[in-house]
Amino acid sequence: MTAQTPLTQLIQHICNTLDYLKASGCTGFDCSRQGLDSLARLGVAQPAPPPVGESLSDIRNDLGDCTRCPLSRGRTRIVFGEGAEHARLAFVGEGPGFEEDRSGRPFVGAAGALLDKIIIAMGLTRETVYIGNIVKCRPPGNRNPTPEEIATCLPFLKRQLAVIRPRVICALGSVAARSLLETKTPISRLRGRFHEVMGVAVMPTFHPAFLLRNPERKRDVWNDMQLVMKRLA
Repeated sequence: MTAQTPLTQLIQHICNTLDYLKASGCTGFDCSRQGLDSLARLGVAQPAPPPVGESLSDIRNDLGDCTRCPLSRGRTRIVFGEGAEHARLAFVGEGPGFEEDRSGRPFVGAAGALLDKIIIAMGLTRETVYIGNIVKCRPPGNRNPTPEEIATCLPFLKRQLAVIRPRVICALGSVAARSLLETKTPISRLRGRFHEVMGVAVMPTFHPAFLLRNPERKRDVWNDMQLVMKRLA
């Protein structure tokens, strides 16, 4: 006969105990508030409550005065993100620009003004959506963030999105779309259809700054936003 391991012995002991309780007429366990109070009076320890999920404030506190990558050396302010904590729609851009770095708020320059118009045209307000970026510090000269900088900062954004749990994420521009979707596919081929990240629908589209230079592509973005509105309806 094969010797039982400690784990096998434990499982067998549990099975024997359950069989005994069943034979004794036990059909369940009283986990009501009164039942738990009775156990407490008898000195029986109650199970610990489930851990409470983190909030955006918790993430911001964890981020602190971040110096995790070289972008921290040239920034004025961290641009954490802003909007409704449980927004149905989240916009994700590339990173802060000059105006954002100065104010500490995302999308407040010329591109931000255009994004505001898009949000209003969708029947929403800036206060009812969430707006953030792949990186939270301005890259020097508004260059694209490096893969290392993205890898350092992106986990914070994903934690934010896990708290917000939007129904749709709109990835603004190539850097945002390719970082979230972990692909090298051009934005022109990604836009116009939904993808998925963290179980959430993602609509890549052109960045508002790109539209300022190429106004003829506004129609494409509006078509993408109509798909987003249908998904939210």
